[in-house]
Amino acid sequence: MLAIVLVIFVSMIHALIAIVEMCFWHLPKVHSRLGFDAETAKQVAPIVANAGLYNGFIAAGLLFGLSSWGNPHTILFFLSCVIVAGVYGAFTLKPTTLVLQTLPGLLALSAVWMSK
Repeated sequence: MLAIVLVIFVSMIHALIAIVEMCFWHLPKVHSRLGFDAETAKQVAPIVANAGLYNGFIAAGLLFGLSSWGNPHTILFFLSCVIVAGVYGAFTLKPTTLVLQTLPGLLALSAVWMSK
């Protein structure tokens, strides 16, 4: 049960990231958190929206994996993607990505791995 809750939690994190990147990037409160001014944020908006789409796919993949819980390989794959993306984001964006993205992914991956 813990594994399912953690996977849902990670999928919700990525759904939220997708929504923010695709719908709210233009807001100063959002893009300034990564150090972008309004003009630069406008220039990179298509790239950020594309990243949001990928985060949406991660969320969808995790939920799809839960729908076929008997085979955890899908979940393990998408959680591995979360962890790699989180480590990469920590080096290229902000170190806090390790706590906000990688740590929940690692916890969920461990729980899924131990449950099988």
